[in-house]
Amino acid sequence: MKKTGIRQRREQLRKTHFAGEDAWLGGKDETGWFSAPRTLPLILDLLDSKAVSGSSRPSSAYLELLSRHWGEGIIEMKHEGQHAYGAGHHGPRGIRTWREHMNILERNGFIKNVSIGGQDYGYVLVVHPTAVVERLRRAGKIVDPKWLVTYQDRQAESKEPTFEARRKALGAVAKVISISSAKTSGR
Repeated sequence: MKKTGIRQRREQLRKTHFAGEDAWLGGKDETGWFSAPRTLPLILDLLDSKAVSGSSRPSSAYLELLSRHWGEGIIEMKHEGQHAYGAGHHGPRGIRTWREHMNILERNGFIKNVSIGGQDYGYVLVVHPTAVVERLRRAGKIVDPKWLVTYQDRQAESKEPTFEARRKALGAVAKVISISSAKTSGR
């Protein structure tokens, strides 16, 4: 990866002030890490808000799901006990609390789910956070106007596409797929 002036400056700061420390550099050179939007702290705050989740705090279940996400949008769920424990839900109520939090995630559109056999959560789709925020905004569940301004500002700062930009890009992709499908089918 080519180093920009900003990247070079940060590298020099790290070498000057933190020489010999094992810094997490992230990026493609690291393994065992997951990608997350730079707006994630705000998304977790929204998820735990009273307007979205009542008195529950399901952000740890969401974070546990994100940590199992490999980039295709789908998580093949393992044993519920592993997910519950990974989300910090230990003890006899752990799985029950985790399930309650998963229901909140699903009800608010953060995830979609397909059950498999006797397993309530088999395949879980992580819905793009920008789409979730827009749905919650339209549903009136973002009650703090400062939160929305802060979120939009952080989106712009990190160059994360807005809901409208993603929708436009997805519409263009859908048109290309539709045109190429029509050509290959002989229509």
